[in-house]
Amino acid sequence: MSDETYDPARINQLLGMLRGLATRIQQLDAEGRLLQETPALLRELGEIRRELFQYEVRSTFDTPDAAESRRIVDEARDNWVPDDNPDDDEEEPWRRGE
Repeated sequence: MSDETYDPARINQLLGMLRGLATRIQQLDAEGRLLQETPALLRELGEIRRELFQYEVRSTFDTPDAAESRRIVDEARDNWVPDDNPDDDEEEPWRRGE
């Protein structure tokens, strides 16, 4: 796995971890043991939290190309000023009805 992206196979693993935790919580609750299993749940939550953090960091990572593209677009947008009085000679043919 690249350090910059989150591996698709790892996404499935993370989803499984989250679903497994949800199932475990429901089972413990149904058995009336939810609070008795606090230490185990905290360990499991810690592992899932670390993995969720890795997912968040990797899934929001901008590659250098994407960051450069975003910078160019932002710069163009910030510096763009609409022309309130376009010169008729420079107007596009579709605006003149040609």
